[in-house]
Amino acid sequence: MNAVEGVVWNLEEIRRRSLILWESIPAEYLDWRPDSDAMSVKEMIRHVLDSERYYHLALLNEGSVADYESPYDKREFTTLKEELGFSEPYRKAFMDTVRSYSPEDLSNIKIDRGDVGYIRALGDMLLRIAYHEAVHTGQLLDYLRSAGVKRPKIWD
Repeated sequence: MNAVEGVVWNLEEIRRRSLILWESIPAEYLDWRPDSDAMSVKEMIRHVLDSERYYHLALLNEGSVADYESPYDKREFTTLKEELGFSEPYRKAFMDTVRSYSPEDLSNIKIDRGDVGYIRALGDMLLRIAYHEAVHTGQLLDYLRSAGVKRPKIWD
């Protein structure tokens, strides 16, 4: 396995575990939030999906996207199944882009997000993208614990 294949595997594994979690959440808890300042369950799921779309464009741009227009902004979150269906083409395009990189690209391509305080090598940025989703998966596990909802085993 080369470095790009490892990054692809990591992204797919994180999403697989996210899906186990997301699909276990009872529909009546999608609007649940631990406090008034926190994202709701469905807002966090959408945030993960929309962030991946933004990050994909940032990769293609090799830097931040100043005029990002979210395809989710005017869309109501109805069901997880519909949300995932809507997100599928964005996920595929993102993963196709990741697969298109060479191992050398991971070090040689720089992603300039100086507007938010960093410039990183592509490999670093891809790992940060994966970490973002993983952190939110952990947050949602805590949400379920706080709400008294049974949590699935994602550590198989």
